[in-house]
Amino acid sequence: MSVKIVMVCLGNICRSPLAEGILAAKLPQDKFIVDSAGTGSWHIGQSPDERSVAVAKKNGLDISNQRGRQFCSADFDTFDYIYVMDNSNYENVIALAETKEQKAKVKLIMNELTPEQNKDVPDPYFGMHNGFDIVYAMLDEVCDVIAQKLITKHQ
Repeated sequence: MSVKIVMVCLGNICRSPLAEGILAAKLPQDKFIVDSAGTGSWHIGQSPDERSVAVAKKNGLDISNQRGRQFCSADFDTFDYIYVMDNSNYENVIALAETKEQKAKVKLIMNELTPEQNKDVPDPYFGMHNGFDIVYAMLDEVCDVIAQKLITKHQ
């Protein structure tokens, strides 16, 4: 049985598709399934932002086939791990949780690298200088840590 991980951001077109692609590339596909979702509904069915696709491609990943979807309460039953990109996403996802077990699945992604610091992965959508490169580097580093933890725990 596969371990299922979902990456969550606001619109599911910038950060979470990158996180999905990066983590999926670091994990054995026969044991892990990685997905992504957004807390908002604006981009359901859309491809990732072209800037996310470009930075992924520059780093050897193809995320162009991903499609945006909205996080829903059923995802608590589907996924074993829920990683959110920032504190706002965390609050939105936690608001949908109905049990302590569901809440325990939700983690701020950067806390895997810098525990208890509650750092956000900045949203590069509105044109932060080198924003997509910065976000890619952050996610690549934290996904190394997550992948090692998951592989070690689920071997």
